Amino acid sequence: MQRFSAKTILFFNKHGAPFLPLRKSLVIEHENAVYRLFSTGFEVSSSQTSSQSPPNHKSSKFDSSNVKNGSTSQFGIVHLEASPVNHINDQYYDEFASDVEKVYRILRKYHSRVPKLELALKESGVVVRSGLTERVLNRCGDAGNLAYRFFAWASKQPSYRHSQEVYKAMIKVLGKMRQFGAVWALIEEMRQENPQLISPQVFVILMRRFASARMVHKAIEVLDEMPKYGCEPDEYVFGCLLDALCKNGSIKEAASLFEDMRFRFPPTVKHFTSLLYGWCREGKLMEAKHVLVQMKDAGIEPDIVVYNNLLSGYAQAGKMGDAYDLLKEMRRKGCEPNATSYTILIQSLCKHEKLEEAMRVFVEMQRNGCQVDVVTYTTLISGFCKWGKIKRGYELLDQMIQQGHPPNQLTYQHIMMAHEKKEELEECMELVNEMQKIGCTPDLNIYNTVIRLACKLGEIKEGARLWNEMEASGLSPGIDTFVIMINGFLEQGCLVEACEYFKEMVGRGLFAAPQYGTLKELMNSLLRADKLEMAKDTWNCITASKGCELNVSAWTIWIHALFSKGHVKEACSFCIDMMDKDLMPQPDTFAKLMRGLRKLYNREFAAEITEKVRKMAADRQITFKMYKRRGERDLKEKAKEKKDGRKRRARQRSWGRDSRRHHWKTFKKLLHSLRSKVLIETNPWG
Repeated sequence: MQRFSAKTILFFNKHGAPFLPLRKSLVIEHENAVYRLFSTGFEVSSSQTSSQSPPNHKSSKFDSSNVKNGSTSQFGIVHLEASPVNHINDQYYDEFASDVEKVYRILRKYHSRVPKLELALKESGVVVRSGLTERVLNRCGDAGNLAYRFFAWASKQPSYRHSQEVYKAMIKVLGKMRQFGAVWALIEEMRQENPQLISPQVFVILMRRFASARMVHKAIEVLDEMPKYGCEPDEYVFGCLLDALCKNGSIKEAASLFEDMRFRFPPTVKHFTSLLYGWCREGKLMEAKHVLVQMKDAGIEPDIVVYNNLLSGYAQAGKMGDAYDLLKEMRRKGCEPNATSYTILIQSLCKHEKLEEAMRVFVEMQRNGCQVDVVTYTTLISGFCKWGKIKRGYELLDQMIQQGHPPNQLTYQHIMMAHEKKEELEECMELVNEMQKIGCTPDLNIYNTVIRLACKLGEIKEGARLWNEMEASGLSPGIDTFVIMINGFLEQGCLVEACEYFKEMVGRGLFAAPQYGTLKELMNSLLRADKLEMAKDTWNCITASKGCELNVSAWTIWIHALFSKGHVKEACSFCIDMMDKDLMPQPDTFAKLMRGLRKLYNREFAAEITEKVRKMAADRQITFKMYKRRGERDLKEKAKEKKDGRKRRARQRSWGRDSRRHHWKTFKKLLHSLRSKVLIETNPWG
């Protein structure tokens, strides 16, 4: 099926397809997911900002907001973000490609067996050199365990020392895994072995990781720790801290910190912009306007970035009238709206299905001489596709290509999401093929979308083929990709394959608290199929992994799964293992196990567990009697909820049967009356 018009194909034949990499983004939120829009001209630097940035720091640019995993932000509000600087040119960078893939395959194969891993790396013939280590760490993606294994092995190699970029990449990896103790140990190692490599940017990375984990006080403490390592925090570092806090939803703490530190670090346009962004993101427009007043009082005039933040705040709150008034005010003050300004309005209108009005803003944008970019087109395409107007989306895709704006991965993803909603797998596959033909390489989000649809439709083999194609293209599967495949295998009853993918996810260091739902589903599926040993093996794989810090919730899932399938002794044994790790079972877990042991007349197990729980309760200053009583109460409440749920479902089924019976009687009466009427009308004897 041909997706492009004849004009578009002629355009590609004539001009080629110079697709640009996906680097910066504008967040576009559809119903339940957040997607990113590519922008090459989206960032607008302030002259004041550039003049105040120290020369030894990375340049800062304004970018749109992106808050992962549960973001409540509805719009892409502009914020400050450190722009990565690539110190290696592309030609030199690609010289590592074959070695990177070779190392990555070895890491995947032997990551759980360190001696074999080190031997395989030694025999691979790969020479560790400057640039290669950083490439390997980036290739590992979110798989922190793989990255750490290679980092540790590389540090032992003769005539090689880690560069600053490698240390920074490793700090990012450990921060993602929330191994902050290991991060500080790494910084300490840098101070002892390579003190010249410690720079403010190292601490900025750590601040951002603490902020993303919502560990605000730890992020602020980094400022106090910096002088111990020979780095004095300045306005740039403080601005990065404010930005990180505002970006991750800690705006109140950021505002308080700003007031406390304003005499130590004189306010700059960066600081005010971060605060304005944070308040707008939370929908607090009065506080955002107050920041604007503070800016003017400090003698700082708002620039296009500040206005775009406020504009996005109005759009997010649905105050489109105020947003249009702000556009007029910008023009009066000589600050002409740019592509971002119009795109924010278009995005809000598309979100509320005001597609015709969005098109009017699009036309007005061009009439005012504002250059339309890829972000604007992608926003429109996303809006039309979201509301099921896929044909109109393809027309806009043709138009943007003919105007010389090659689409990127996100442009195609919005179209693909619309096809996924209609369960059109064939169209998604054809779209992937067309992307590859014109040089737009599918990214991880594209593959996740197609794999998810394939698994949903039961095409699990096609999902596995796409997985292999994805890895062959140099992409590392993320947490979402693993969860999609595991759930797909479980739905098809392929328990062995589901366990293999789950173990691989754990081995790469990707298993964390958000995946506990997947753990519960997997364990229950295995135990329902009487695969007790396979379930134990999977659990032992988790506990043996150094990158997994299991909490009480994970242990509770496993213990309850065993208990519910009649494996009481095994459940008790694992409960003791949990307590040996200084994790106290939940009251209902203890009560449930005691009931099960009473039925088995197993006093030894009961006494051992009771004694351990009694001791742990005393250490935590909890009354054992209250703990025991609460467990019994929780069990009774859960049993009552379960019983009420059964009754409610039974009533619903009964109502359904009664309703169908009533409708059937009504239909029969109507049919009988119609038949009688026809007989009367056709009877010549009246």
